[in-house]
Amino acid sequence: MKPVVGVMQAWSCIVISVFAIVILSVIGALFKSNHHSMMGSTDDPKDGPAVAATVFSAVIVYVVFLVGCGFQAFLHYRDNRRGAITLS
Repeated sequence: MKPVVGVMQAWSCIVISVFAIVILSVIGALFKSNHHSMMGSTDDPKDGPAVAATVFSAVIVYVVFLVGCGFQAFLHYRDNRRGAITLS
């Protein structure tokens, strides 16, 4: 199999996905526990666990991106080990 995206795009996607997973997981945990920093204002949502479920679904999307981009990076690594010449 050949990679679909370039090596730089694959690694950029990996880094962005990891940061998004960490940050959104923290935000989702704060909403799930009804933490006062997320639920303390009058403009904030009233149902913290419902918001947390939406945030955790975004985490799942980023996990899928991480797996896909990780597979692309693996394909680049495998092609470079075989001595394939790539044009960037």
